[in-house]
Amino acid sequence: MNSIQGNNYHEATLGAGCFWCAEAVYEVMNGVIQVEPGYAGGQHPKPTYKLVCEGNTGHIEVVRIVFDPSIVSYEEILDVFWKIHDPTTLDRQGMDIGEQYKSIIFYHNEEQLRIAEDSRSKANDSGYWSDPIVTEIRPLSNYHTAEDYHHDYFAKNPNQAYCRAVVAPKVEKFKKQFVKQLKP
Repeated sequence: MNSIQGNNYHEATLGAGCFWCAEAVYEVMNGVIQVEPGYAGGQHPKPTYKLVCEGNTGHIEVVRIVFDPSIVSYEEILDVFWKIHDPTTLDRQGMDIGEQYKSIIFYHNEEQLRIAEDSRSKANDSGYWSDPIVTEIRPLSNYHTAEDYHHDYFAKNPNQAYCRAVVAPKVEKFKKQFVKQLKP
């Protein structure tokens, strides 16, 4: 895995619908050092929010999570992933419809691939979701950081209508379900 600024931090890249939701959840998770919204998996050399939302790039909205594996494991990052979005709907999360909202795990190495496949099987067999999981697992490709105004979007815009209606309930659900994994 990657060492970032001399530390033995690891990275995960996940698509769970709108990146504002996933970023807000992982920001409050203990062991998470940084969460960055971005775009991954597409063909366009310089994707923008507008192009991605129009469905013209093949990119998916994702979050890049930098975490300290001595505090939180990749498996725990994925356990949260399965519960903060609906992994049973193809290219859709609630009213957000399109390939850019795909449920996907982009792996960084073969170990992450193995863990992600095992985690998906466990989640599918858990009974938490009544429909089969459709989450894709692919190698990370063509990642680009989202525009600055997307970073910390929920923290900066808590009263925006989408944030109140969609993001805030996901954060509250996480806080209730994963009390022991909240940042101190």
